[in-house]
Amino acid sequence: MESKFTIPTEEVELPSKGLLYSKDSPLASGKIEMKYMTAKEEDILTNQNYIQSGTVIDKLLKALIVNKDINFGDILIGDKNAIMIAARILAYGKDYKIRYNGEQIVVDLSKLENDKLDEEKFQEGLNSFKFVLPSTGNEVTYRLLTHKDEKNIEREISGLKKINKDASPEVSTRMKYIITSVNGLTEQKDVRDFVENYLLATDSRALRADYTKNQPNVNMTFKYTDEDGVEEDVDLPIGLNFFWPDTRG
Repeated sequence: MESKFTIPTEEVELPSKGLLYSKDSPLASGKIEMKYMTAKEEDILTNQNYIQSGTVIDKLLKALIVNKDINFGDILIGDKNAIMIAARILAYGKDYKIRYNGEQIVVDLSKLENDKLDEEKFQEGLNSFKFVLPSTGNEVTYRLLTHKDEKNIEREISGLKKINKDASPEVSTRMKYIITSVNGLTEQKDVRDFVENYLLATDSRALRADYTKNQPNVNMTFKYTDEDGVEEDVDLPIGLNFFWPDTRG
């Protein structure tokens, strides 16, 4: 039975423009349709189990995406950031109050823009980039991480820290997921061996810089002018009041 009621929706442009998704993916269109938040989605935001497990925002975004054929795990991190910003605007408006440098300011979220892509470096439908490590000359291919990758990385890091509470494996673990081949070797065991034993810190830094340069994303900074008239770019803090604007503190 068709409902008598309708919910408004908006089309959100993805920073990747859909270029890195396989052509049979609904994400390849470069756009995603999202509905406005209802009381049902607000229930998600107050679900204590979701909050305690750290899944509340993911649950919310999944609920707001109209096309249920989209696999949330496939979404690139930069595109997920764009979806999160859009969800906040659709739910509570564009004005985001934060405290910075001892004063309360209002950031207009609608003015955040997607980073400009160098599309010549993208092979449509393929999430893969080549990079020659500057110190050793080793050639690697790498891919941009998805939501599923991030969750797998979090679980692996958590497991490693349980084994050794003093461990700090964040950078190396992330490299193991980013790098897909080294000098033509594509086996995961070879990639992990390279990262653990042969990846120089200077090469790791250079690779991370190239990754950031090629990652489609939202420019999550805003302009701030201090009392002396000096302007600076400030990273947007995502605090408790981002999806809970009535939070005090």
